[in-house]
Amino acid sequence: MAAAATAVTHFSSAPAYFLSQSQAILVISKEAKTRPRYSHGHEHGTLSLANFTKISRIELGASLAKRLLNQRRCFRSSTNLLKENELVTLFQEIGLNEKEVDSLLEKNPTLRVTPLDKMRSRILSLESVGIKGMAFCRLISKDSNVLLAEEIDRLICFVRDDLDGNIEPMKLERLLTSTETKFLVGFDQKVRLLLQLGVPRETILHVLNNINLSKAVCLKSVEDIERTFAYLNPFGGADLIVRCPKILNYDLDTQLIPKVRVLSQLGGGDVDSTAAIVWKFPAILSYSLEHIGKHVEFLRSFAGLGDQEIFRIFLVFPAVISASRERKLRPRIDFLKQCGLGSEDIFKFLTKAPLFLALSFDNIAIKLGFLVKIGYECRTRELAAAMGSVTRTSCENLQKVIGLFLSYGLSFADIYIMSKKHPQILQYYHKSLEEKMEYLIVGMGREVGELLAFPAFLGYKLDDRIKHRYEAKRKTLGDGLSINKLLSVSVERFSTKIKKNPIHS
Repeated sequence: MAAAATAVTHFSSAPAYFLSQSQAILVISKEAKTRPRYSHGHEHGTLSLANFTKISRIELGASLAKRLLNQRRCFRSSTNLLKENELVTLFQEIGLNEKEVDSLLEKNPTLRVTPLDKMRSRILSLESVGIKGMAFCRLISKDSNVLLAEEIDRLICFVRDDLDGNIEPMKLERLLTSTETKFLVGFDQKVRLLLQLGVPRETILHVLNNINLSKAVCLKSVEDIERTFAYLNPFGGADLIVRCPKILNYDLDTQLIPKVRVLSQLGGGDVDSTAAIVWKFPAILSYSLEHIGKHVEFLRSFAGLGDQEIFRIFLVFPAVISASRERKLRPRIDFLKQCGLGSEDIFKFLTKAPLFLALSFDNIAIKLGFLVKIGYECRTRELAAAMGSVTRTSCENLQKVIGLFLSYGLSFADIYIMSKKHPQILQYYHKSLEEKMEYLIVGMGREVGELLAFPAFLGYKLDDRIKHRYEAKRKTLGDGLSINKLLSVSVERFSTKIKKNPIHS
């Protein structure tokens, strides 16, 4: 009995699938002794051997199946745990912490069953086009499908091999997080189409790095891109795109065509001038129809300008569309009105000095301070004219010009007199003025006071006009000939005089 008990103990600890039937009966019989006895229709309420054997076989089969199932689960669990540990290690190597990895796997359980080699390959591909470190962590945190989607492989290969990986990583990151993977198909074909339509190969990266890749390329069909280029051909076509790549972001039918139509109608259908506006300032197409319309209406109502005049201002200075109506346009036009300018005068002023509308408040305030200091009175037409001239120069240069005149013995009153006659003297480059004044005094032997009568002297080119004519007439010039007569006559008339009075050696 002791041997039997030992055998029972030994086999009860062994796996069920190693037990023979007789051994299994001993195990089960031991377990049966601990169970309550019950009646099964037999005398004394005990089981018959036949019934016991039948029940034991059933219980044995169930026990074996349960143990096998548990072992398979344990094996699978161990395998999954091992793979998940490798997966966690892989993501931690690229910069994710444990909490971020758990969140990533929870959001996208497919990653748990994706082969590690496949994910390693995708990670290396993304790193080859500059998406690495924090950029990579941001990318997969926003959209972990970039590790799985097959459509991404061709895009990455094209960027890496055909574009030398020179698309800005941030651009690619935005593209991959904002675009459904199905729209990435054909990216390479559409970029090659841009080259076929005239974008120079040396500028293609400039274009791609300055557009919304999703809007301008992925979400547009080949036909849409071809239609856009065909429409823009009269305005510069591919050259216009290179100058302002983000034009490609806009829809042709709902954005580009309506904006160009508004400009054309403003100019009475002048196609060439409309094209000139777009070419000079292509960014005008980036403003909404509402924005353009409000600018036009403001210039009509507040400045009193007609459509042709507004169009002319756009043609001269299309960047006026970028100036704030309330912060810049209104106070500056109001200043001109206070100086006594009517609608016609405002139009002439703005076509000659359009930068006045774009200058900062501080810039204008400093220049007004200089003008008042040399003698201009507030709210006068003279002040407006002088202001128009100094808009074309910097505050620093204006200060140096005034300082230069003072250093040659001229007073503020003298500067005021000269600038009233010839306002441009306040915008000339101070070093160029100094060279001319030095030549006037030293080279020509004249007095600086002659500038009061003829300040336009300072506007002529020193070598081509002043020196050339002075040297040509030096022998016959005489003290009585003024610098006005020397310089202001036309080239033809001056040449005629030289022929009549040749230079004598």
